[in-house]
Amino acid sequence: MKNIFFLLLSTGLLFSGLANKVSLLSDNALKSVVTQQIPRRAEVLFLGNTSTHHNSTKYAPWLSIPLFKAGINITYTVDTNDLNAKNLSKYDGLIIYANYNTISPAKEKALKDFVEGGKGLIPLHSASACFTNSAWYTQTVGAQFKSHKTGDFKAKNVNTTHPVMKGISEFETWDETYVHSNINPDMTILQERVDGATREPWTWVRNQGKGRVFYTAYGHNDSTWTKPGFLKLVENGVLWSIGDKVKEQMVQLNIPVATYEDAEIPNYEKRNPTPKFQHAFTPEQSMKLMQVPVDFEVKLFAAEPDIINPIAMS
Repeated sequence: MKNIFFLLLSTGLLFSGLANKVSLLSDNALKSVVTQQIPRRAEVLFLGNTSTHHNSTKYAPWLSIPLFKAGINITYTVDTNDLNAKNLSKYDGLIIYANYNTISPAKEKALKDFVEGGKGLIPLHSASACFTNSAWYTQTVGAQFKSHKTGDFKAKNVNTTHPVMKGISEFETWDETYVHSNINPDMTILQERVDGATREPWTWVRNQGKGRVFYTAYGHNDSTWTKPGFLKLVENGVLWSIGDKVKEQMVQLNIPVATYEDAEIPNYEKRNPTPKFQHAFTPEQSMKLMQVPVDFEVKLFAAEPDIINPIAMS
């Protein structure tokens, strides 16, 4: 376990240093930290790619902001070598938004053990075209991409009682009109793309072993990724996929929410509306609003009133 020691003031965070300090925790304890029933933030790995056709490097940060506010940390990678048992054990879920044609037997086994052991899988859009050499992956996602055209459409909500659909209204967007093959009948369809007499499964959930899977075909480019309804749909899908135990840990953490009031503060960027004054967090609250790598922990080194008006940091 690596530790981050920091100095914290009521107006913000100042790091006094980063130390790769060896903790008394064993490797096994580190691997199992995401399974302990203690208050914590959730940890989700986002597997993207370097392609700009499905620009995961651009969209992952857009998704990470609402997820962070909900209590979920996103760790981004484009390296499929991260699909190994040791690394995956650190996470509660895996988002895939990428274009990878094949998967090796070792990575497939690691992913299978991860999902069927009780973790969440969140394949988005082109993820249904990934790893086409793996029958298990196709079955687990629930279908495989077959073809598409493009156009403006509004997916129809066909299941409004599932937790993923809470607060989700139908929205119109331009996107690729996916058609799927190898559809697994063992799923709960949440949305369909209706085209005349054709009703294409569009968004669904399913269980795979002890794990949960959420998929939506939405998400080709900015047209959809800028839609608040899409981001909310994915956020709900992630929250459902990581499971009730993890969500309860997030609730127990009691993540603080910033409060503001009107005040005369500098507005050098000429923002409209003018920024408000944010009330300070306590050190304990601030620690709940920090994201560090999953194998790091944060410990308070010093805070006000012990430290007052620092003018230099090293």
